[in-house]
Amino acid sequence: MAPVVADRPVPPLTSVDHADGITSVVAGLMGGRVSIHLRPSHPPTTEGDDEQAGRDALRVMRRIASWAERLTRFNPESELSRMNAAATGSVPIGPTLAAVLTTAQLAGRATDGIVDPTVLPARLAAEDPEAAQRVPWSTQRSWQIEAGRRGGMIRRSPGTSFDLGGVAKGWIADRAVASLAGYPAVLVDADGDLAIALAFGEAWRIGVADPRTPGDTLATVELRGLDPSGSQRFGLATSGTSVHRWSHDGRATHHLIDPRFGSPAVTDVIQATVLAESATAAEAAAKTIVILGSSRTEAMLAQPGVWACVVLTESGRILASPSTLRWLA
Repeated sequence: MAPVVADRPVPPLTSVDHADGITSVVAGLMGGRVSIHLRPSHPPTTEGDDEQAGRDALRVMRRIASWAERLTRFNPESELSRMNAAATGSVPIGPTLAAVLTTAQLAGRATDGIVDPTVLPARLAAEDPEAAQRVPWSTQRSWQIEAGRRGGMIRRSPGTSFDLGGVAKGWIADRAVASLAGYPAVLVDADGDLAIALAFGEAWRIGVADPRTPGDTLATVELRGLDPSGSQRFGLATSGTSVHRWSHDGRATHHLIDPRFGSPAVTDVIQATVLAESATAAEAAAKTIVILGSSRTEAMLAQPGVWACVVLTESGRILASPSTLRWLA
């Protein structure tokens, strides 16, 4: 039950690593660190278990890379970038992009619009104020998706462009874990959005980084498979204002955009970590808590499938929901 450390240097796709009964593959993807961790069996049943786990982990990492290449805004040739650049309001899209946009739409409804994939102009302005002049912020952003088995059609108002960010990471983590069904213990870390699957009796212990001091841990979460009838799924996601920060003319900005105002959120929360039924649900809840502030934590915990949270405030207070106590190591 070794902790998953999220602040190691980001390597390119590496060879398979076997340590302490865990098979791991790490890659630099999605603007950060993506890793897959498998426990083939405990103890291994055959000498070939580790080798097969390594092949499966590499196979799924290649699939993650393929998904990420379609969904990134940093490659002008990605499907997302080509959709954003299209001159028409209606654009046909492939099944992966359609699935993630549908996920974003559902997350928006669950969070009263706080999870909003159309805040790209405001995000660019936070990174570079000159971008605000090139791509002005508009409050008239509307879109809908018509999804089918082989893709779909996106229809949007003029000037509406998308940044899938955390929604894509949560979706990818959940899909990757599903691709590894059959292993007793699986963890996929998509740059901070974790999807976990545990068979009965299996466990993962995961350290939540403290953003105030590199290398320190804010809390340690221990997840256990308690369902004797099958594998149990979890999502653990951390969102905060301490990463992806910029300074312009002495004014600090960050990447979490409040869609109500089109600017970086003004909040009393530095970081929120949420445990939920999926990485997608955990990411949406964590982001919403950070953007809206600590006073909205209880409301997010009332959402179906959201189980627990740990929140660090600007004043240094660490807030944990009562439900969190059962998950702390």
